[in-house]
Amino acid sequence: MLVPIIIGIGIRVAASKTVDRLAGIIPVVSVVAIVMIITIVVALNAQRLATVAGIAALAVVLHNRLGLSLGYGVSRSLGRMSHHKSKAVAFEIGMENSGLAVALALAHLDPMAAIPGAIFSVWHNFSGSILAGYWASRSDDGDSEEAK
Repeated sequence: MLVPIIIGIGIRVAASKTVDRLAGIIPVVSVVAIVMIITIVVALNAQRLATVAGIAALAVVLHNRLGLSLGYGVSRSLGRMSHHKSKAVAFEIGMENSGLAVALALAHLDPMAAIPGAIFSVWHNFSGSILAGYWASRSDDGDSEEAK
């Protein structure tokens, strides 16, 4: 984990101006890469997808919902964190790294094992956007004290 961080810091220090120029396109490159991975998973599993897509989608939705809910609820109640910190924990727990899951499944398991990760890649963007929009629209920030 430290190696990529150290490499990133080194690149930032050595080529700061180039990094600043490229920073705007990196999110686009990331989205394109995820879409390509999902496309590969779907192509590899096109015939079998119909038989498992429903149950895989249900499992993904439940996993995401449980992660978001428990991340927020446990950090809020047991951790006594502020509303803002609990929202961050909810997103960290509920929005797992689906791209990594797909890549690992394709590299080390049957391509069919990558289906939940591919579905999750799409679903967590949808559910996360809905939850972020909901929280942004609320006038009450959930905390009685600003710095808990």
